[in-house]
Amino acid sequence: MRLDPRLTFDRLVVGAGNRLASAAARAVAESPGTVYNPLFVYGGSGLGKTHLLTAAAHLLLEMQPDAEILALTLDEFSEQFHAAVSAGEPQTFSGRLGHAHLLLLDDVQFLTGRREMQAELLKQLTRLQSQGRQVICACDRLPAEIGDVDERLIERLAGGLVVDISPPEYEARVAILRAACKERGVVVPAGALESIARKSVLSVRELLGALNDWIARQTLGGERTPTGRTPTGRTPMRGTAINLAPLRATPALGTATTVAAEGRTPAARTPVPGRAPAARSGEFLSFLSDVASAVQSHVESWQVKLRETIAYWSGEGYRTGVLERALTLPNDPDVPALVAMYVQAVEHLRKLEAAAVSVDRSLAGQSIFRDPERLEEAEDLVERALAGEMPPGGAIPAFTREGFDEGASNQLALYAGDAVIAAPGTRYNPLFITGGSGLGKTHLVHAIGNAIAESTGGRSHVACVHAQVLVDELIAAIQQGTVERWRNRYRLADVLIVDDVQFLSGKERTQDEFFFLFNTLIEAGKQIILSSDRPASEIPELAARLRSRFEGGLTAVIQPPDRPLREKLVARFLAALGRPATPALLDVVCDTAVPSVRELIGLVNRLAAAADARGVPLDAALARTELGFGASSSATMAPAAAAEAAGDRTFLDRERVIWEWPDIGARLIEEMR
Repeated sequence: MRLDPRLTFDRLVVGAGNRLASAAARAVAESPGTVYNPLFVYGGSGLGKTHLLTAAAHLLLEMQPDAEILALTLDEFSEQFHAAVSAGEPQTFSGRLGHAHLLLLDDVQFLTGRREMQAELLKQLTRLQSQGRQVICACDRLPAEIGDVDERLIERLAGGLVVDISPPEYEARVAILRAACKERGVVVPAGALESIARKSVLSVRELLGALNDWIARQTLGGERTPTGRTPTGRTPMRGTAINLAPLRATPALGTATTVAAEGRTPAARTPVPGRAPAARSGEFLSFLSDVASAVQSHVESWQVKLRETIAYWSGEGYRTGVLERALTLPNDPDVPALVAMYVQAVEHLRKLEAAAVSVDRSLAGQSIFRDPERLEEAEDLVERALAGEMPPGGAIPAFTREGFDEGASNQLALYAGDAVIAAPGTRYNPLFITGGSGLGKTHLVHAIGNAIAESTGGRSHVACVHAQVLVDELIAAIQQGTVERWRNRYRLADVLIVDDVQFLSGKERTQDEFFFLFNTLIEAGKQIILSSDRPASEIPELAARLRSRFEGGLTAVIQPPDRPLREKLVARFLAALGRPATPALLDVVCDTAVPSVRELIGLVNRLAAAADARGVPLDAALARTELGFGASSSATMAPAAAAEAAGDRTFLDRERVIWEWPDIGARLIEEMR
């Protein structure tokens, strides 16, 4: 069996299904023959057993380049043994095995019924173990489940450590797909990999097959690769080919690049044809202007270059204070050297930001990564982030407690939130806020987080994260082998807020990790706040142990806004739009129940847009007309028109239906007859 150079630990995605097996394989590679000998790895086909065995061999060779490694499938072991016996040199085969520091034996399940082979393998295993040689075996079943095998060999195979590999969970499947796409250079639209990962598969091989199938289907018809390029490397275009020139070329820093609108440098002067000679005073002024331009171009060229650099990097969003101060220097500075140092600092900041974002997305765009004069602070921030010494980002500052209106429909949730703000970690832990979409759950949980941070003077680390981001971060950590750092970051939080926890549904690995994180934080007296669009008991594919913990604190339900709350909200929204909230207008707008606050906002925006379109003020009359409460509404239509407007044509047959009876008494007399 050849050692595939691609099958290393660096390319092995470690998930819940293979974590123990991976740790054991690393241990035996780092200390062969001393622990777990033999190491017996079993699991279904296509789950990565061969990858694990080969990765252990590569790690051993990395640590001990002179180590002898013998990698064989059971069929190869049998063939080589029989060839040696046929040649009358069985000792040659035994000698090869005896020199190996590591023996990898794959497909051990094929021992069934091979009595002679079983006896030879038992003898060789006994000898190798007595010499301190490491043996790793792979099989699709437990040793005891291999049929028709000598009991002594079964005991020998199971005498070290037996570990299994199970199918990867959702998070590991996404990480595997991302790694495969990166290795192949394939660009897959957002959400496609997650969709593939949701399919129920029994092996990594089957998962990669599903990816190949998706890529093939996308390629059919246009002969495009997943990157959107044709086999020739050209990007396919529809219609006329258009050469899209850059909208803005990056200036060569340190070189004057400013060009006037007509394409001339500031010092150039283009004569205007047909102009009459200027008067003497005009000629003199023109002469002075030319002299001034020439002097300025010669004397202040370094300032021009510096201003160009300042304008460019300011446009890119970077602080340019160090360059601006250079403009005030009495002597000409070394502009090329200054600009080169500035550009080098900016590039370093970009790399630091990329490293920080790989740990915590909320660090993207931080001002510290836009100021070259804060380079040391940025380095310290990234160092702490990479070491897992920084909790995740906090709540969104725009969501405040004062900005959350109270009503009967959300009173319990607000009461519980205020109690948590007053004494985090002591009451209602966890606080589970549930309600339909658009009712303000996200606003409330962020507002609670901001209030706790403010009440403690910023001493409490409030971590606020969406559940899907939590899943994505864990997948990235699995892919990069930094799960422990991911755990440490969240353990640092004094308050952990997870929004939309229903997104944990079906994410087995994330649920496992969150279960242990939950216990750690609760035991430390730290506050946990969760939100969901449904009660914990109704979240599908949620582990029972996690569901019971979610329900162990207080579940506060937010209902659709009641009438008084709708009036408060509409008044606030109208004020934000600069519109008067008259009682008559509020009465019309708030008369109808709405399922969410979000829909109420949309309703107010719709009325404001209608008023602007008609050029009239937003008042009760316009709202009544726009919302269908006027004379044209179905409530005041004739019965037939109302039925037709409602789309109900069942009773519109005029041969059978009489809509208007002039004299009901006459109709009764007819019935009596």
